[in-house]
Amino acid sequence: MTAFTHPSADIDADCTLGDGVMVWNFSKVCQGATIGAGTKIGQSVYVDRGVTIGARCKIQNGVSVYHGVSIGDDVFVGPNATFTNDKVPRAHSADWQVSETRIRDGASIGANATILCGITLGRDCMVAAGAVVTRDVPDNALVAGNPARVVGKVDRAGNRVG
Repeated sequence: MTAFTHPSADIDADCTLGDGVMVWNFSKVCQGATIGAGTKIGQSVYVDRGVTIGARCKIQNGVSVYHGVSIGDDVFVGPNATFTNDKVPRAHSADWQVSETRIRDGASIGANATILCGITLGRDCMVAAGAVVTRDVPDNALVAGNPARVVGKVDRAGNRVG
């Protein structure tokens, strides 16, 4: 099995698409990006240069995964979730530095959530739809709100356990 890319997708030649990857219409995958086997990239998704996305992930429509973000295996990113990569954004900045953001295996990010740069989302955690995540999220935590706060725990399958 090889990767499937919709004819309207724009895939740079020097990126790596694992076996069974699907990239849907109007999506862009930039140079040096790596997408693991079995991952599905929805419509109008932007994957920036050097980004790593693990195996068996699902990146829903309208998500931009910017330089500095790394996503583990089995991660779900809901529609229009937002990642940032600059702590002090300006249109022009001579000292711009990318802040690394790590999304650990099994994490789930709800629709329209915002993930500020420089943080880590723990394994199997769940970010509620619309949450604004401003600090690290522990493994198996359920976070919600603005700013996001831990409101419970979830198991690997996403079931609330506390």
